[in-house]
Amino acid sequence: MSARDRWQARYEKSRVREADFTTLSGVPVEPAYGAEDSEWPGEFPFTRGLYPTGYRGRTWTIRQFAGFGNAQQTNERYRMILGRGGGGLSVAFDMPTLMGRDSDDPKSLGEVGHCGVAIDSVADMEILFDGIDLGDVTTSMTISGPAVPVFCMMLVAAERAGVDTGTLNGTLQTDIFKEYIAQKEWLFTPEPHLRLIGDLMEYCAANIPAYKPLSVSGYHIREAGSTAAQELAFTLADGFGYVELGLSRGLDVDVFAPGLSFFFDAHVDFFEEIAKFRAARRIWARWMRDVYGAKSEKAQWLRFHTQTAGVSLTAQQPYNNVVRTGIEALSAVLGGTNSLHTNALDETLALPSEQAAEIALRTQQVIMEETGVVNVADPLGGSWYVEALTDRIEAEATAIFDKILAMGGSTLTSAQPEKIAEAVRNGDWVVTRGLLRGIEEGWFMSEIAEAAFQYQVALEKGEKRIVGVNCHEESVTHDLEILRVSHEVEVEQVRALSARRQGRDEAAVRSAIGRMVDAARADENMIESMLDACRAEATLGEICDALRAEWGEYREPARF
Repeated sequence: MSARDRWQARYEKSRVREADFTTLSGVPVEPAYGAEDSEWPGEFPFTRGLYPTGYRGRTWTIRQFAGFGNAQQTNERYRMILGRGGGGLSVAFDMPTLMGRDSDDPKSLGEVGHCGVAIDSVADMEILFDGIDLGDVTTSMTISGPAVPVFCMMLVAAERAGVDTGTLNGTLQTDIFKEYIAQKEWLFTPEPHLRLIGDLMEYCAANIPAYKPLSVSGYHIREAGSTAAQELAFTLADGFGYVELGLSRGLDVDVFAPGLSFFFDAHVDFFEEIAKFRAARRIWARWMRDVYGAKSEKAQWLRFHTQTAGVSLTAQQPYNNVVRTGIEALSAVLGGTNSLHTNALDETLALPSEQAAEIALRTQQVIMEETGVVNVADPLGGSWYVEALTDRIEAEATAIFDKILAMGGSTLTSAQPEKIAEAVRNGDWVVTRGLLRGIEEGWFMSEIAEAAFQYQVALEKGEKRIVGVNCHEESVTHDLEILRVSHEVEVEQVRALSARRQGRDEAAVRSAIGRMVDAARADENMIESMLDACRAEATLGEICDALRAEWGEYREPARF
């Protein structure tokens, strides 16, 4: 049986949407195209996509990233997104929440509600999702350092709403490696963070099978200035580290690996981004099968969310950002993304206005409903240029993997998957060692800084051009009306937090936090004790401060 015949048999057994799969002129198109014995969509190593149907089976989830001010304001924005066709939610948190601090912490002053929504306790979570059925909508939360207690707050909010938490579906970022590499929003040293992540992986595998407790994030690595190949390699290496973490806990890779997802940047170099996404699936599938022993297809799949490149947006001539975002979104779709967020035109200036958020949403809907790109799986597969770029990015990423292995003291290379697999079976977590050494020595930070510097030099020399910035600078664009978060949001959030503290059982809070710390000292799984602390109305800052006191805080090494 030829590769095409195998694909055809799988396609015919798959669910296909009721839709008009013709061109604008009414010409019917095939679900996929390719040579008889070439790789087809839905076949290992999934370069051409995970499913034989492509988007004919199911289109990507429109998952707009949103959050500002307090929980009530963000809840209203979520209702707008869902009411206008959004398929899922993605929560943006403010800086105090991202750093595990309460809104009344002195270090939170002036930051409450400004880059996302302020969440101090379960009560805020209840307001955030008021009127939204958490059992019926997938929810992503972009937070890593305090991800586990924030997740526990969401679970308790779901419990109180009468939702069976075992049926929840969504994604928690939780990716602490990329915090040390790029975004810098950590709480502790790597080991305690990895311990919490391992606890979460165990808990979700046993209790919430559809929920993805880890979204391995390249987005922030790229936004920090990396190249496409660095974004791909650093992100997948982080993912390998989390696979090794799961294996170290005795988890079955075919059970926990489907709970890992990825989060990539879609930058403005159209074909390079498409190639990056295709290479990512191929590399991940091969490592999962050949190194980590995954047997099921779902454990070999790289499922990913994409966000268009915030760093590509310009304050100059901001309406050009609509064009940039449209191009970037199309690259993500042609690369086979599973969900997508499109940035708003004003995000380089402020949080999105409602009008700008609607335009961003409609950008996805135009691509989905009008362009015809959903009719054919991997429509650029077989393009000499795209295939050559895919191979090139894979080769560059492989060279970076070898550097990471060497940093960990291994003499093995990516060309020896069977020997790496043997080392892993013997409990030698070769990628994790390299990641930790690279973080400790500041190597990742240095590599990204050098790439960012080279790009900036090219911009200043005019070798790279940005319209409205270093070319075509004349404009009639007027100033935008942007969303501003009032200082009253912080005043009200602090007042509400104080009232909640006064109305709770303080002894119950202290007791629950004490049990959580005891679990940390006893090396027990901490999720149940953390849930109990949240049920007792402990705040995020109180939970994180107790763990800071137990584990200490992390200080980044200087690197010049």
